Amino acid sequence: MTAVQHLPRLTERFYRVDPGRARATGGSGLGLAIVRHVMQRHGGELQIESVEGRGSTFACHFPPLRRVHQKFAIE
Repeated sequence: MTAVQHLPRLTERFYRVDPGRARATGGSGLGLAIVRHVMQRHGGELQIESVEGRGSTFACHFPPLRRVHQKFAIE
């Protein structure tokens, strides 16, 4: 499988590009799934780009800050 073919599955829980890696050698396969979930909850987007032999780039894009104006009366 090429790097591009792995991209759609990278954010699946427990997915590993290298099936030979065990928990003992690092990672549980949950990291990117958690990032994707957090980004969705905040209205953002996780962008993943990969070039074979060069590596991958991960970017989190958040929506613009929404300001809520409330007046509080202190008596």
